Amino acid sequence: MASKFVASNRTGWLMAGPAALVILSFVIIPFVFAIIFSFTNQRLVSPNPAEFTGLSNYRQLLGMSVLTLDPVKDAAGAVTMAANGTPEYPSLRSYTRNNPDYPNLEGMREWFSFSWGEARTYVLARDVVFLTAVINTFIFVILVAPLQGGIALCLALLINQRLRGINVFRAIYFMPVVVSIVVVSLLWRFIYDGDSGLLNNLLGAVSFGAIPKIDWLGNAHTALGSIIAMSIWQAVGFHMVIWLSGLQTISPTLYEAAAIEGSSSWQTFRYITWPGLRNTAILVLVVITMQAFGLFSQIDVMTKGGPLDSTQTIVFQAIQRGYGKQDISGGSAISVVLFVIVLSVSLIQRWLTREKA
Repeated sequence: MASKFVASNRTGWLMAGPAALVILSFVIIPFVFAIIFSFTNQRLVSPNPAEFTGLSNYRQLLGMSVLTLDPVKDAAGAVTMAANGTPEYPSLRSYTRNNPDYPNLEGMREWFSFSWGEARTYVLARDVVFLTAVINTFIFVILVAPLQGGIALCLALLINQRLRGINVFRAIYFMPVVVSIVVVSLLWRFIYDGDSGLLNNLLGAVSFGAIPKIDWLGNAHTALGSIIAMSIWQAVGFHMVIWLSGLQTISPTLYEAAAIEGSSSWQTFRYITWPGLRNTAILVLVVITMQAFGLFSQIDVMTKGGPLDSTQTIVFQAIQRGYGKQDISGGSAISVVLFVIVLSVSLIQRWLTREKA
């Protein structure tokens, strides 16, 4: 009996061996090296040997400070006003460059600022672009996860019916998933074109020219939103299939009993469909979140992180620095930060979706 168990165990390891080897070679080992490189000044191509620099890469990425300045006042004590009618404040450069009174502000730049009474508070950062990428990534995740999941659920409910030709609609909704994301991004870049794009032409035709042409990807206020809309459209079919598989596991007898009791459509969905989709909902939420944090291809093809860093993301920054600027240590540090963020979000999701006694 023991020999059969050992033989079965050996067979299992032989079958799992190739997959485990691939994961070890292309996931685990590179990530270990990324952690090691993040504590050095490693360059991609450099004649100088790498040196241990401790937490300097992380301090450069995450270093922040707050500086509050009072407005400039004249000899009489009145606030000096700028040409645009706003109070004039001292130059930030005098505080952030070689200032012995504020040594911790050396090398920092303004990220954003706000007024509080007469004083103005400046939030400074050592790496404004990276922090902007973090904010953009979280905006993408927060908007895409519920919208993509909700639209996919609605589509799944629509096609979960025994109607003639329903498979045609299933294929149409799923079609964008099987097309390469690079091809989809190129297609939507033409759709969003500011001069002769399909979207501008369509809006102009519907409004009889009342809506002016918009450079969707060239405007810092619309670029990220445009990519969010395209990303939702591209992957909604994949999550629709997951919802559909969950819907088909719910027993039809429950719906029959609800119909006999005179339950409305909303009551049926609330008390039968949604509880039956709980595990599917958790899966869809986790999958969408993980995919959203990995946003890269759309940015690389459509905007290159612009305009004005409005579409920078964490993964795009990691690849741009690691390979574009040959800064392996900086790219590795960004990768480790992303891992910590994703792990934290996953643990929070697991806690929120746990089985409650």
